[in-house]
Amino acid sequence: MESMTKDDTVRLRKRHIGASCKLFFKHDPIKIVRAEGQYMYDEKDRPYLDCINNVAHVGHCHPTVVQAGVEQMSVLNTNSRFLHDNLVMCAKRLTSLFPSPLSVCFFVNSGSEANDLALRLARAHTKHHDVITVDHAYHGHVTSLIEISPYKFNLPGGGGKPDHVHVAPCPDSYRGKYRDTDHGLDELGRKYAEDVKHIIAKARGGGRNIAAFISESLQSCGGQVILPPGYLKNVYRYVREAGGVCIADEVQVGFGRVGKNWWAFQLQGEDVIPDICTVGKPMGNGHPVAAVITTPEVAQSFANTGVEYFNTYGGNPVSCAIANAVLDVIEKDNLREKATRIGNYLMNILRQLMDKHPIIGDIRGVGLFVGIDLVKDRESRDPATAEAQHIISRMKQEFILLSADGPHRNILKIKPPMVFSQKDADRVVTTLDEVLTEMKQSGIDILSDGSPKEGSVSPSERRKLIEDSIEDEPHGKKQKIIKDSDGIKI
Repeated sequence: MESMTKDDTVRLRKRHIGASCKLFFKHDPIKIVRAEGQYMYDEKDRPYLDCINNVAHVGHCHPTVVQAGVEQMSVLNTNSRFLHDNLVMCAKRLTSLFPSPLSVCFFVNSGSEANDLALRLARAHTKHHDVITVDHAYHGHVTSLIEISPYKFNLPGGGGKPDHVHVAPCPDSYRGKYRDTDHGLDELGRKYAEDVKHIIAKARGGGRNIAAFISESLQSCGGQVILPPGYLKNVYRYVREAGGVCIADEVQVGFGRVGKNWWAFQLQGEDVIPDICTVGKPMGNGHPVAAVITTPEVAQSFANTGVEYFNTYGGNPVSCAIANAVLDVIEKDNLREKATRIGNYLMNILRQLMDKHPIIGDIRGVGLFVGIDLVKDRESRDPATAEAQHIISRMKQEFILLSADGPHRNILKIKPPMVFSQKDADRVVTTLDEVLTEMKQSGIDILSDGSPKEGSVSPSERRKLIEDSIEDEPHGKKQKIIKDSDGIKI
């Protein structure tokens, strides 16, 4: 299945693909040529357990999904200006999974398109422009979304925060402004929500009005953050009282990943309902399809502008056939129930490692959305960033794909395809235990770049550790310090 050597692929990528398009493991990237279920295979047909790909929601190349796309593509693919049953059937089915009054769909091709359109809907409905976002949030790659994504605009060269954007503290109960060491969970939800209330008051005092509050229902790039109870309920009330609307970004965590519910915002209570919800990534299991779901009132305000919304590929018959097939698989294979069962099992066995490995500061998650917060010291909760990067590289050597995120890139995130099994969970935790044990036993301090600290080993051994090829047999030499990992968002 390989049309050229890996070296040739690397050479052509460097020549023709923009340098800002990053790779996982840039010092020795993996060349993936096929995938199935929860496994990805390289050019040597070696299987990697995929623990990070929430896009391949029902498993890579699921035959039901593939067949639906192939069959529809062989008959027709066209735009939504023609009538087609796939479009309306997909819309009916999708909206049936949402609480009333979320009943109107706009189909697009990506989460970025969905969130960009959500902003347009909010501004058309409220006649306001300003947006409240959450610190460390990422909502997409287009200009309008970089402007509301602190994860991007706070980077060097990111452009900084525009005046029309207001940033609320991330409601992170472990390492946020308010912490679980000082407040109960319910109090944390109230306090973080009150910060949004203060932001609204300050904006209005300065002559500005809020069009929308936007938040991921569980923050992914911000570090697998689980919102404290009552947070969205209170925030939504404050925003609506100020004339704004509420947008739930479910692009990362929707379609049953949290197990109990179809949508993560439902974890905050049955009475917590956004005005606009965006979905994407898992919707097409790797095929580009996404959607915005809103109320009839918001949709009508957008129509009243007199500006037609047309998206060449949004809602095409092939994309809708694939989205319908994904829903079929989720329901037929009881993947929501599986996410709850396997997620709870994974969380339990990860927590058992905490007594053995003080570097694990916190285990948090819901369903198959799990974060491991690594710390240098549990008291101070200082992030163990370099250690996290080393662990990712070592896990890669064991053919397990993990990544790290959060503002300090110290949080290992696990959000695998929903076919992830109990056996897979055991393998991940056993291997992680081995890697953490070898780090402890090696006595090698790790610098910020993932390399061993001078003096902790001899100069010749330090050089060997840094330069050691990671193409060696993965179950061979264990005590390597690899500087090889880039935290990149999928």
